[in-house]
Amino acid sequence: MSTLESRTVSVRITRPWQEVYDFAATPENVPRWASGLARSLREADGEWLAETAEGPVRVRFTARNRFGVLDHHVRVRPDLDVYVPMRVIANGAGSEVQCTVFRLPGTSDEAFARDVAWVERDLQTLRSLLEG
Repeated sequence: MSTLESRTVSVRITRPWQEVYDFAATPENVPRWASGLARSLREADGEWLAETAEGPVRVRFTARNRFGVLDHHVRVRPDLDVYVPMRVIANGAGSEVQCTVFRLPGTSDEAFARDVAWVERDLQTLRSLLEG
């Protein structure tokens, strides 16, 4: 398998990194800021089920950790598990949230640009929620 084209989107938030991490790492908060991932999210049999525009998908979140890692895997269909690397890092008294978007095989330039723009909007929403 070859490497995939990617784009890392980043936003600065004027809140301590641990507060940002705690909020973003709580699955029940995800629909409040990550419209690209889920309209709603519920736990069922130890897994998270997200309602999306394309129907339900399964989401696996990285366990809480002290490193700010928010990676998750989205099972779009039985043969496609999308890895989404995401981090919250300290940036002075505030934080930086970074999310990498991979361009999956067969994704057009326009669709990849839409995916990146959607992640940018979601991270701006996260910032707005946390900065109030």
